[in-house]
Amino acid sequence: MAIFLILAPYGVFTFLMLVASAAVSVFTASAVCLATIAIDLWYGRSVKMLAAGSAIILAAIGLYIVLVDPAFGTLGVKVSVDVGIFVISLGSMLIRKPFTLQYAIEAVPAEIAAMPGFMRANYIITAAWTAAALLMLAANVVLLYVPGLPIWSSIAIAFAARNSAIYFTKWYPEYRKIKYGTPPNALPHTH
Repeated sequence: MAIFLILAPYGVFTFLMLVASAAVSVFTASAVCLATIAIDLWYGRSVKMLAAGSAIILAAIGLYIVLVDPAFGTLGVKVSVDVGIFVISLGSMLIRKPFTLQYAIEAVPAEIAAMPGFMRANYIITAAWTAAALLMLAANVVLLYVPGLPIWSSIAIAFAARNSAIYFTKWYPEYRKIKYGTPPNALPHTH
């Protein structure tokens, strides 16, 4: 469920860019970000920097379109969103608070979060998402400068990059459990 809430704004944005205006797409995606924040708060979880940052970036792009450049192109909007996601992801590592840490702390027992490799694992997972964002950005920039390329090439790269990051996010913690083991009483007991 968590991964659905994390990716929902971007799924909405991507779908709406196919059937609606850029302004409608970014404002709706920003509203979905705000809804995910509200859901987190409802369940007593923290406000996530990815959701909050994305809400601000998407709304800012929408305001730019409405107030400054109503003819801002689809690729320009996509590049702007990709730059925003990349900046949030890389920026979270630069300020020593990888964005995945907020999600991970709420999903694991305190004993796991206190393990020495927990922070390193979050840096690695956040780096995977940063790389995925960079690949998506590069694919859209290439389309800007090589307009003869088919649009599906950018969509395929974005799909592959996102799905690879999702797979890695699920795989890497399991890999670490197998490689380094789990301390006694770190996992919930089942009877």
